[in-house]
Amino acid sequence: MHNTQMAHMQLSIDTYLRRDRHYDVLDFGSQAAGNGHTHRELLEGYDVTYTGVDVTAGENVDVVMRKPYRLPMKTNSFDLVITGSAFEHIPFMWASFLEISRVVRPGGLIFLTAPSRGHIHFEMDCWRFYPDSMRALAAFARMELVEAHTDMPPKGEGGRVDYTEVSFPRNYWGDTVGVFRKPLRYSYLVRGIREVVVWWANRIGGIEKTPRKYGSKARYDLVPQRGPRPQAAPAPVAPTPVAAAPADTRPETG
Repeated sequence: MHNTQMAHMQLSIDTYLRRDRHYDVLDFGSQAAGNGHTHRELLEGYDVTYTGVDVTAGENVDVVMRKPYRLPMKTNSFDLVITGSAFEHIPFMWASFLEISRVVRPGGLIFLTAPSRGHIHFEMDCWRFYPDSMRALAAFARMELVEAHTDMPPKGEGGRVDYTEVSFPRNYWGDTVGVFRKPLRYSYLVRGIREVVVWWANRIGGIEKTPRKYGSKARYDLVPQRGPRPQAAPAPVAPTPVAAAPADTRPETG
């Protein structure tokens, strides 16, 4: 997990959790990847029971899901669900959001982080997210949206974002953060929708049977991938000093 994502998750933890109570925490997509850091270390100093769940076994995974879109946990069994740098790799992520909304208790929280930009990475990379993405998830699952934020590049001339200011590792991924709360009176209608959506997502399983299709050369040529590099301005040339004309020492005549 990249450093800025971890920093945003730490900020969510420190902002919304208290140190004087116990939390049952589920980390969805918990397997250690990349630099080996996990959310477990961010919860040090808090009174928590931590459970890491993922679709495959690995480091920092306590429970392996038998189906990609069905959590093997009881409804209303966690105070907090955290998930970071996972949703961009989930083909039918709305089904996963319905599931993590199911297992969080009424009044409980979900912390979700995902990139808004960055290169394609890992075997499957499906989505990028903005604040309105968090609104859409909240509306679909009937959750309360507490906070939504994206690390956008600074604005340049004309108010447009200046992507030339994006750099690694400072703001390369443009992390988007969503904080959600489950209503104390959760809509009973969600259950029926969730079961259909989750059943269908598990029936499909993934996108492996749909082959990748890439754009034609004409599409790549339509918009140049890189424009001509700007030529460096020539170095200023110092003016050549002009020697003063020698004084005329001839005697005057006439």
